[in-house]
Amino acid sequence: MGMIAKATAAFLAFAFCVSPAIAQKKYDPGASDSEIKLGQTMPYSGPLSGFATLGKAEIAYFAMINDQGGVNGRKITMISLDDGTSPPKTVEQTRKLIEDDQVLAISGSLGTATNAAIQKYLNSKKIPQLFLATGAARWNDPKNFPYTMTLTPIYTAEASIYAAYVMKEVKDPKVAVLYQNDDFGKDFIKGFRERLGTAAKTIVVREVSYEVTDATVDSQMIDLASTKANVFLNISTPKFAVQAIRKAHELGWKPLQLIDNPAASVAIVMRPAGVEASRGIVSAAFVKDPTDPQYKDDPEFLAWVAWMKKYYPSGSLEDVQNVVGYIQAQTMVQVLKQCGDTLTRENVMKQAANLKAFHPAMLLKGIDITTAPDDYQPMEEMLLQRFTGERFEVFGELLSARVK
Repeated sequence: MGMIAKATAAFLAFAFCVSPAIAQKKYDPGASDSEIKLGQTMPYSGPLSGFATLGKAEIAYFAMINDQGGVNGRKITMISLDDGTSPPKTVEQTRKLIEDDQVLAISGSLGTATNAAIQKYLNSKKIPQLFLATGAARWNDPKNFPYTMTLTPIYTAEASIYAAYVMKEVKDPKVAVLYQNDDFGKDFIKGFRERLGTAAKTIVVREVSYEVTDATVDSQMIDLASTKANVFLNISTPKFAVQAIRKAHELGWKPLQLIDNPAASVAIVMRPAGVEASRGIVSAAFVKDPTDPQYKDDPEFLAWVAWMKKYYPSGSLEDVQNVVGYIQAQTMVQVLKQCGDTLTRENVMKQAANLKAFHPAMLLKGIDITTAPDDYQPMEEMLLQRFTGERFEVFGELLSARVK
C-alpha cells in the first residue's frame, strides 16, 4: 500500500506540474502545434486582377516568416483562392476555405462588394475576417460585426481629407465626380459631401457612376468634362482610373485631379495613363512609395527590396500594392504572435482588437496601427501626395483619417 501511495503521489505531482503547460495550448480548426492555416480570396482573374499582387505579396511574406521558424514555432499556410471579383464566387470560395480547408481565419481578402457578401456568414460562425483590402465604413462596426476588421484607412475619412484640401486650395471649386457604383464609391461620395457640408449642393456639379463590368468609362468622362469643372474626383479602381485620366487628357479637360489611394500607383495607373496626362494628380498615402528616391537609403525600404527579390522576384518593385500586402501580412503576424499558444478564433479577434501603436515596416512615419474592442479603424492619419511625372511626392502635414 505504501508503494501504491507513493506512486499515486508522484503521478499527481507530475500531473500538477505539466497541466498548466497543457492548458496553455488551445486550438480551433486551422491551428495546431506545427501549423496555422489562413485563407483569403483575391481577384486573380476579372476586372480587378491588377490587385492580385496583394495576395502574392502576403504569401511571400509568410514564406519569409516560415523560413525564420514561423510564429511561435508554427508555420503559416495561406490558401489564396480566385474569386474574379464576383460576390457569388467569393461566397463559394470562402465556404470552401472554412468548411473544407478548415482555415483559422480569413486574412487580407480584397474588395468591398466581395467581402460584404461573406460578412454575415463569417460573423455568424465567429470566424475572423481580418485586415481587408478595402476601406468601406461598414468594416468599422464592432457592435454588429465583431469579427470583421479592415486595415486601410476608411474611405469616408480619406474623402473628407480631399474635400478639406479642395476648400482650402481651390478658388470657387466646382467638382465633377466619377465613382464606382458600390459601397466603395458611395462611401467616398458620402465622406466628401459631409466634409463640404451645405456647400456640397453648389460645389459638386456632377456625379456619374460606372459598373465594374463596364468596358470603358469614356462616355462618363465626356459627360463630366462637359461641365468644365475645375476639380475632378476620380473614385475608381486601376483599370478605370487609367481610362479616366487618359480620356480627360484627350478631351483637353485640365482640372485638379484627385484619385483614391487604391488607384494611386505609378506602375499600374500613372504610367499606363501617360505621364503628361497624370502629372499633378493628388492622392492620399499611408505607406512609403517604392518609387520615391528619398527612401533609397532607408533601412526599411532596403529590407523590403531584399525581401521582394528573394521571395517575390516576379513582383514589381514599383507597385505600391506590394508594399500594402507586406504591411497587411506583418499585421497578421503580429496578431498571431500576441495569441501565443491560444490559437482560437475568439482570441485571434481579441488580439486584433488590441493592437497598440504597432508600426509595420514601410508604413509612413507618424502613422501607427491601433485598435480597441470598440474601435476597428486601425489607422487614423494619412498624408497627401502629388504625382510629379516620375513619382508621388508627399507634401503637407499628417491629416486625420478618423471617422468620428
